Amino acid sequence: SRAYNFCAGPATLPEAVLKQAETELLDWRGTGMSVMEMSHRSDEFVAIAETAEKDLRELAGISDDYAVLFMQGGASSQFATIPLNLLGENGTADYVSTGIWSKKAIAEAKRFGNVNVAASSEDSGFTTIPDQSSWATTPDAAYLHYTPNETIGGLEYNFVPESGSVPLVADMSSTILSRPLDVSKLGLIYAGAQKNIGPSGLVVVIVRKDLLGKARKETPTMMNYQVIADNGSMYNTPATYSWYLAGLVFKWLKEQGGVQAMGEINARKASKLYGFIDNSDFYANPIDPRFRSWMNIPFTLGDDALNGEFLKGANARGLLNLAGHRSVGGMRASLYNAMPEAGVDALIGYMAEFEKERG
Repeated sequence: SRAYNFCAGPATLPEAVLKQAETELLDWRGTGMSVMEMSHRSDEFVAIAETAEKDLRELAGISDDYAVLFMQGGASSQFATIPLNLLGENGTADYVSTGIWSKKAIAEAKRFGNVNVAASSEDSGFTTIPDQSSWATTPDAAYLHYTPNETIGGLEYNFVPESGSVPLVADMSSTILSRPLDVSKLGLIYAGAQKNIGPSGLVVVIVRKDLLGKARKETPTMMNYQVIADNGSMYNTPATYSWYLAGLVFKWLKEQGGVQAMGEINARKASKLYGFIDNSDFYANPIDPRFRSWMNIPFTLGDDALNGEFLKGANARGLLNLAGHRSVGGMRASLYNAMPEAGVDALIGYMAEFEKERG
């Protein structure tokens, strides 16, 4: 009875993870209690937390030069946390604007200091990435921020920007662990959990240790990276159950062959769906093919009046949450790690059927 859930977030989780969580819900490994009932300072939960961090470091190739923080909230809370920790009193931060999420990050950062929008693709409707040679960056910027994948628009960088000695900061909420990444190229990575890591309520921050200890004096204690790092992400009660489920997802990813194997699967899933769309006279994708997202694939129908009928038929077939974001309309299929290839095949089958009948 499991449906294929194409939601952009909270997103589908691996069925094996949900089944293990179900088995352990009332009694985690003979303790007589659920993980969500445990003290975060108990030996049992500390072991869960440490194992999750160890597995994440192994999956992503995170060296000891970086702290890994499991913080409460989501990526949006980091829009303020990052400038409070890295911008300083009179510094300037460079941002690249490629969609709704980078625009939100820019608007929030402007509340705390000087922001230079080094480049923007808004004039193209956020359908492409500006060539880096055109970026007007600040030589001594506190950091350069970019959004590798715009979840709403389906626009994704096919390169990691070069930032020289300026720390590179990335919102990787929708792409983390979807393929190999050289973490050493970045100063800070942040990712809301509810796409490729686990349930909402948790955000993972991977920050180079030399960037710690730079928070402004007015930074709230719970937003100070140094404090969170010094306390093992347990300055207060963390999102324990979300952290536990993230750990199960990390184990599952390792069992699948790690990020290298997931990258091959994700490339194949995206290629299948884009290939079908491109060979159709009824469906279309608006994004520059060089910068199409693997994770979030928007598409339109030949007639917007058919959108409701398309969604009704999809829901009846167990193909859920395909409506595009309200700001852009159309459809959107999110193909995160936990979306099986069979789900993509089922979607393509339905799209072909609908086009034949209504196209």
